Amino acid sequence: MAQGALFSVKDFAKFSRTTKDTLLHYDRIGLLSPEMRSDNKYRYYSVRSLAVVNEIRTLQRLGMTLDEIREMKENRTPAKTAALFSHQIEKIDERIGEWLRARKLLLTLQKIIHDVSNIDEDSITIQFLPAEAIVLGGLNDYSRGKNAYDALLNFYNEVSDKYPEIDLNFPVWGYFSGERIKRGDAVWPDRYYFYNPEGYDRKPASLYAIGYTRGGYGRSGTLYSRMNEFIDKNGFVISGDVYEEYPLNEISVAESDNYLIRAMIPVREKKK
Repeated sequence: MAQGALFSVKDFAKFSRTTKDTLLHYDRIGLLSPEMRSDNKYRYYSVRSLAVVNEIRTLQRLGMTLDEIREMKENRTPAKTAALFSHQIEKIDERIGEWLRARKLLLTLQKIIHDVSNIDEDSITIQFLPAEAIVLGGLNDYSRGKNAYDALLNFYNEVSDKYPEIDLNFPVWGYFSGERIKRGDAVWPDRYYFYNPEGYDRKPASLYAIGYTRGGYGRSGTLYSRMNEFIDKNGFVISGDVYEEYPLNEISVAESDNYLIRAMIPVREKKK
């Protein structure tokens, strides 16, 4: 109970959202002492100590040690305190940016999984898909013995240099020319891309033939044979470049040969 304008250590711990042990520790190290001690050694804290304990706990959560906080309090002036708060606010803003980027990534990964949670993996469908923002790399270079991993490294370097403000942590997929897919050639992609709300490129709105298969990276060839046959039999032709994705990959699947591969081939109806 409050004694006049003072609070017992139990009540003060409750109101300051801390614990009695924490307050006793602060007292032992000279960081925050009670306003008074009664004859029976009970500690009592004032209302103004609430602001102090809240400041201590906030600075602790921001990474300052108790020794650093005590030193700051022992040598405090309005100017020093304001400068410290400015520095901590900058750190908070940086962390907010990190958390927002992490949230955006996790939402993207979650959507990818949800989008295929109820699909029929054996089916091929024709669907209209709206335009989506992507980051699309330049043509991959496979000359002089370079392979898909060399091209992927070049893609990351290219995007990092060209768009330093764009987060690179999103899953990267393969982009193939429609002409290659017509020939059933889908070993190494012509380009790489990833979805990002801040991307400057677009996967175009279009009718797409969408098909699925299981396998590891680069094991989609038989899928395109089935899709080419489906597209032709149903009165369509390939009308653009192809997007190949792995919505269930190492993030959510343990076996590397059991990833879910999704191919999206833009199509239009054959001219009559």
